[in-house]
Amino acid sequence: MTAGDPPAGTRWTWDGALTGVVPPAISPLDAGREVDEPAIAALVAHVLDAGCTGLFVLGGCGEGAWLTARQRGAVVRAFVRAAAGRVPVLAAVMLPATALAVEAGRQAAGEGAAAVVVGAPYYFAVDDGAQRRHVEAVVEGAGLPALLYNIPQSTHHVLAPATIAALARDRRVLGLKDSAGDFGAFQAFLGVKATRPDFRVLQGNEPLAAASLLHGGDGLVPGLANVAPALLVGLRAAAARGDLATALAQQRALTDLGAIHEQGHWLPALKAACALIGIGTGTPAAPFAPASEPERRAIAAVLARHGLGRAGAGHPGAARPVGVRG
Repeated sequence: MTAGDPPAGTRWTWDGALTGVVPPAISPLDAGREVDEPAIAALVAHVLDAGCTGLFVLGGCGEGAWLTARQRGAVVRAFVRAAAGRVPVLAAVMLPATALAVEAGRQAAGEGAAAVVVGAPYYFAVDDGAQRRHVEAVVEGAGLPALLYNIPQSTHHVLAPATIAALARDRRVLGLKDSAGDFGAFQAFLGVKATRPDFRVLQGNEPLAAASLLHGGDGLVPGLANVAPALLVGLRAAAARGDLATALAQQRALTDLGAIHEQGHWLPALKAACALIGIGTGTPAAPFAPASEPERRAIAAVLARHGLGRAGAGHPGAARPVGVRG
């Protein structure tokens, strides 16, 4: 078995996992900002019951860069326990320096993650060579396969198509999540598949979801899958069967649901939306504050347009999700 293979005895394959919908999961925290394991179990049930094919933890939605090492370990451990081998857990190591990311990768491996997710280092300016060395060190140090992550709005560095192509020569590099919102670059990333057909290219930018799938993208890693996973699974399925009308209708619904992100900062808004469907308390990592009551009311109104939400959800201790119409 190579580092790119799934662990023996698993019920999933990398091809199946990375050609579906892999939610970039929130990290539920309780009112004291400790990891909320019951809410993680509820979130995992919510997304897997809807047909999602993997779990991406500790990324932007998962606040990985703002959690302590102890919290990050607890998050990975709780998601692995809740997934129970049904789907892979991919743990992001989006930390500014190589040594920190390698350490986080080893921790994730020890907690049972199936892969790491790694992007460009940040804080200091880095060139393509430094980006490659960073990724190579993390893959080697963690001893796990890796999904690359292009999110320049957070790292302030773009992973260029040439850099992605070079890294894709390593079979332990499974594919790429691209959240940059640059559709031209996304199409260039798809070009890597000409020489590495099993390299999976997934879209993380929700407004480009349908277009990316219809142009040959493999899957989706959309934050709103925390809230409405069935909608995203339905969009992926429509694109796969070439049903343009349904895919575009699902995209319009996704775009409308994205209005929740207009209520303050998008991350507390997303966690508030999850709380309003019964998952977690809506508490973000410090220094963010939870969504205000007016923001929560506005978010609830958006959810209601999509048949989501329930009265009284979202206060400390709420953890039971409701069904999702997609």
